[in-house]
Amino acid sequence: MQRRVRTVCRPLSTRLWNMELSGYERLPVEGPAILCPNHISFLDSAFLMLTVPRNISFVGKAEYMDSWKTKFLFPALGMIPIDRAGGEKSTAALDAAEEVLGRGELFGIFPEGTRSRNGDLHKGRTGAARLAMKLDCPIFPVGIVGTDKIQPPDAKVPKLFSSCEIKIGRPVRPSRYRGRGAEHIAWRSMIDEVMFEIRELTGQTYVDSYAVAAAETEPTVAGRVSSVAEQIPGVTPRAESDERHLTLVAGN
Repeated sequence: MQRRVRTVCRPLSTRLWNMELSGYERLPVEGPAILCPNHISFLDSAFLMLTVPRNISFVGKAEYMDSWKTKFLFPALGMIPIDRAGGEKSTAALDAAEEVLGRGELFGIFPEGTRSRNGDLHKGRTGAARLAMKLDCPIFPVGIVGTDKIQPPDAKVPKLFSSCEIKIGRPVRPSRYRGRGAEHIAWRSMIDEVMFEIRELTGQTYVDSYAVAAAETEPTVAGRVSSVAEQIPGVTPRAESDERHLTLVAGN
């Protein structure tokens, strides 16, 4: 499904934005790996999915799955919903992440946990390191630059014809951290190295504190798609009558 979505969306997206990918040759051609990008815009996961040829699954907020538009669009983009209130639903989502890696696929997780509101790089949470240590798969730091200019945190509509860069860094392998004392110390050391590698890729200022989520409600993905479509000459957004997906209909 994700490959089909990428095939359809990539030609349009490359007309609207200049997305440069570097370091892709560092990723394995096959087999599991965890991608850990910085998080500066709502568009980060979508742009990463559009530029990296291999399929990537991400964890995202379960509340984004409430409408029929996001219910079908987000899974097509590789999203695994997670209930951030915790409990069994969160555990189920993390189990699903293990299934993705167990199938030899790529899994993406934002180690900061939420978007940076000021562009700084914040302290990473250890979930990615736990997965890497448990499943013995590498973490690839990913530096994303420019998506915060395309769609700043409070903007409802992305800016067209802008540029961004996606840089894949050197792998951080769990074997380096095995036997280094208690598990939580190894997890922290591993994710700290990931964050420092991201800092080198992006040039961001590193802040040794966790990012704080914004209180306001995010605009929906369908709203963003419609808003972008309205800016493209000759393209009108239209919802299919069977309410299964959103299409962009040209020439109306």
